[in-house]
Amino acid sequence: MGSTSRTAPRRAKMDAVSATHEAIVGLPVGLAREDWTGDARFHEYTRAANPVGRTTSLVPVRSFPASLHAGAPTGIIPLDLSGDLAVEGPATSPALLASFVSVRSGEQVRTEPRATSELYVVMSGAGTTVVDDEHAVDWEAGDVVVLPGGCRSTHVATADATLYWVTDEPLLRYLGVAPTERRLRPTLFPAARCAEELARVAADPAAARRNRVSVLLNNADQPQTLTATHVLWAMVGLLPVGAVQRPHRHQSVALDLILDCGVGCYTLVGPRLADDGTILDPVRVDWEAGGAFVTPPGWWHAHHNESGVEAHLLPVQDAGLHTYLRTLDIRFT
Repeated sequence: MGSTSRTAPRRAKMDAVSATHEAIVGLPVGLAREDWTGDARFHEYTRAANPVGRTTSLVPVRSFPASLHAGAPTGIIPLDLSGDLAVEGPATSPALLASFVSVRSGEQVRTEPRATSELYVVMSGAGTTVVDDEHAVDWEAGDVVVLPGGCRSTHVATADATLYWVTDEPLLRYLGVAPTERRLRPTLFPAARCAEELARVAADPAAARRNRVSVLLNNADQPQTLTATHVLWAMVGLLPVGAVQRPHRHQSVALDLILDCGVGCYTLVGPRLADDGTILDPVRVDWEAGGAFVTPPGWWHAHHNESGVEAHLLPVQDAGLHTYLRTLDIRFT
């Protein structure tokens, strides 16, 4: 009995080896056996743990003037920083692509991005968007429209129109994937309702103590992230006359669209704060109505209005994704 119990584990091991051998022998004839070690690399931890700024390029501070779309013929104008970012295909940030879309009256533009979601800001004009040749929505200046992934859309202008269009196509390109389901319903945020909600927030006595006077746009299908789509975040903001907003930062990139402003509105941007809470050696980005600019993730930024008139902006960020990942890390001075 004792001898049998001692040899049983050994016999089981031999049986397993035999089964593995039979499986190998049973492989198809001519199956190539490959050396997969050629692409293996090894790096000491402190030299490779954070390659951003070395092998991974930084997101630049960059402005895109209104002249890019002013009077432009019908077509799509990508705000492309793929060369600076060293990524494939058009991209304004590693995850997002912003574009100006010009549609002359009576003409049309078709869009079919490989993206999980799209956001359109109607900067001027009016028209209709037909989705999948089945559903249509009319829009006018100031409206914001979000669409789910996989949409085939035709945008027809009834008056010369300019749209600001943001998708997460670069993110999907990097992952090598395509959308497989629609994660939200098409949604229109009407200009009149946006203005009404912003006016209500601005009239609140507590508004003067807040870092931002703004309204966030939320699709009902995003009850956790409270964002416009599950990836895209959007805000309609007011910069009051004389405002000097305290610096803040977040790990999402910001693609800021300036809706209207006077001369003397600007943003200070920089990676570090001085001891007094101001931005150390900042880059100044002057605002231009109808223009856009990129605020890099993790950089402190503060908005200033020395123009004598109110200004409005509409930033779009990948904060929906960062909120889901719990990495947004928004901070205020």
